[in-house]
Amino acid sequence: MKMENEEKIKEMVRQKYSEIALQDKGLNQSSCCGSGSCSKEVYNIMSDDYTELQGYDPNADLGLGCGLPTQFAKIEKGNTVVDLGSGAGNDCFIARAETGETGKVIGIDFTPAMIEKARENADKLGYNNVEFRLGDIEKMPMTSNMADVVVSNCVLNLVPNKQAVFQELFRVLKPGGHFSISDIVLTGRLPEKIQSAAEMYAGCVASAIDKNDYLGYIQSAGFTDITLQKEKPIIVPDDILKDYLNEEEIRIYKSNPTVIFSITVYAEKPANCCTPESGCC
Repeated sequence: MKMENEEKIKEMVRQKYSEIALQDKGLNQSSCCGSGSCSKEVYNIMSDDYTELQGYDPNADLGLGCGLPTQFAKIEKGNTVVDLGSGAGNDCFIARAETGETGKVIGIDFTPAMIEKARENADKLGYNNVEFRLGDIEKMPMTSNMADVVVSNCVLNLVPNKQAVFQELFRVLKPGGHFSISDIVLTGRLPEKIQSAAEMYAGCVASAIDKNDYLGYIQSAGFTDITLQKEKPIIVPDDILKDYLNEEEIRIYKSNPTVIFSITVYAEKPANCCTPESGCC
């Protein structure tokens, strides 16, 4: 039953992000990660401003992020970088500006429409060291120990089995490699109506888990030097909340401390990770 539910969630997210690949960027930015619940109150509920970063391509920016993981990822020239949930390719192209022509960037996404859009963008830019692979980040289409750096922007929260993603992430990183991931986490309970809303799920809010559980999955996967690089509260505007809550429920929700946060977290795979038990060899 759990496996069946996870597949239903994945299919819902896949369908939603297929629609997002074709819709207006402004709609994505004014909603909760492209949920379709358009807000007139604010422009960017979650996403940060990419426009000043080298490698930024407006055609690849769908306004779906909740941070700037590439800015914190410590990418060096010649690195192999992997982007989980690469969308139209924005973070991949920014990573390419860091790793240079001697490096390699691989984007993984499970939505065919996103892969097609990303490949078109890469072709227009003439990048021959950026590739996009169709695949599930719970079972990445990559060999072990090949990535120097992994980045991801507001994607893992959409995945039902987050623990499996971090285990896979550990597998594909080289010993001594690291990741920088921006994601949505919770520090309390969301109202049940928001938590169960399909649009908000595909919009990356209701699928978020407790911050301590999230960091615990990272630690249990074997990562060290776990560091919060950035943390900011996410304020959901009234004109989105009213789609799910009545006036009294909105008042109660807003009277409590903010529970939705965007975090950017960094962690390393130990350099001495070379035992069969660890899965590194």
